[in-house]
Amino acid sequence: MTLLQGACAVAPLRILLKKMFSPRDRPVTLWGLPFRHAVGLAAGFDKNACYLRELETLGFSHLEIGTVTPLPQPGNPTPRLFRLPADRALINRMGFNNDGVQVIADRLKHWRVAHPHTRLIIGGNIGKNKQTPNEGAWQDYLICFEQLHPYVDYFTVNVSSPNTPGLRSLQEPEQLRKILTTLQQADSQINHPKPILLKVAPDLEREAMKEVIDLAREIGLQGLVLSNTTLARSGLKTSPQTVEEMGAGGLSGAPLTDRCAEWIQFAHQQSEGKLPIVASGGIFTAADACRMQMAGASLVQVWTGFVYEGPGIVRQITSGNA
Repeated sequence: MTLLQGACAVAPLRILLKKMFSPRDRPVTLWGLPFRHAVGLAAGFDKNACYLRELETLGFSHLEIGTVTPLPQPGNPTPRLFRLPADRALINRMGFNNDGVQVIADRLKHWRVAHPHTRLIIGGNIGKNKQTPNEGAWQDYLICFEQLHPYVDYFTVNVSSPNTPGLRSLQEPEQLRKILTTLQQADSQINHPKPILLKVAPDLEREAMKEVIDLAREIGLQGLVLSNTTLARSGLKTSPQTVEEMGAGGLSGAPLTDRCAEWIQFAHQQSEGKLPIVASGGIFTAADACRMQMAGASLVQVWTGFVYEGPGIVRQITSGNA
């Protein structure tokens, strides 16, 4: 990314790269936002909104910055990111490392001024600081929401990362209702309301997922992101000893493809097709993206697929030749 940043700073090189990686436009309009095509970059890659120009050059229609927390935090001790090449997977326990909402909001403000005609749709993925108790989590989400609101196109509420202790308990209906309705109330009082999405863990039981979907429909949430990383380790080709040595963290990549497609289909059916879904998990090829869309997803996001397939993944998927 540092090399790409240097190349994009030179206008002729940036134009050349943009031409090399230019995707096929297949417009999607969702929440009134004009996406060039369905393929975006999931949260956790450009946590601090440092590579927006570079990622736009690679053809992404949208990306989520963050997860952003009110205060800066360093995340978990390193090493905290591991590759499982035999499984085309990653394990990470990053722990919401980010520069804090004020710094990131300022960075986005400058981006908007410098790139008034950008076609890149930017989502703000928001969370709570590690030291914030769950009963006060709604305040952290509200702080991030209000400070990022002028500069992002939509929000994703992250209550499903496995790498912040206790975070996933915020998926329980009453905790979730408090966070989401607080944000909705704040949104209704601001000019130009922004769509609010919820990112859900793939490890929920079916009944718990049903409760989340029912709540989302009841309060009029704009969509779901399915899904986050998983704590499961079953069916991996990598040796159990190697996986155990890597330690705790969320698993992402190809092992999630089937589960992600199944959850999307379930959520699509459970919501009667009325709740937009963003697929995030195990997407490497055009066939993977098509499978998610056939299951009911409106947009798809890559992350681990980007790591393994390389900078041409957007062009490959949109051209159908991945």
